Amino acid sequence: MGQCFMKHHNDDDDADHNAAFASGNVHLITTKEHWEEKLAEASKDGKIVIANFSATWCGPCKMIAPYYCELSEAHPSLMFLTVDVDELSEFSSSWDIKATPTFFFLRDGQQVDKLVGANKPELQKKITAILDSITP
Repeated sequence: MGQCFMKHHNDDDDADHNAAFASGNVHLITTKEHWEEKLAEASKDGKIVIANFSATWCGPCKMIAPYYCELSEAHPSLMFLTVDVDELSEFSSSWDIKATPTFFFLRDGQQVDKLVGANKPELQKKITAILDSITP
């Protein structure tokens, strides 16, 4: 499916794009401290985190962003985060991001699954599997 390979690119209109990446119940992560706060909050609340590492210049990222926002509204028991790989390049590198979008599924801060590319059916399938794993 669609994905963009990492490159450095600067746009003057990043703020406009970021709004699209963080609507619904999606939290836009702008600092490592904000990331830590959200992971701690998710652990405290017993929520699984879905982290979308994306880029404003990435076509597939733009294509899947509205769907990601829809998913965030449909599944309030999960925490949806978006990280701009250009804004937090060093942090993103620590997650070994090779292409965007890359989705990480985290439980208590630990990776339990991963999806690379803007594959809507596969993203939905992984979310369903995560939800099934936490349902008693």
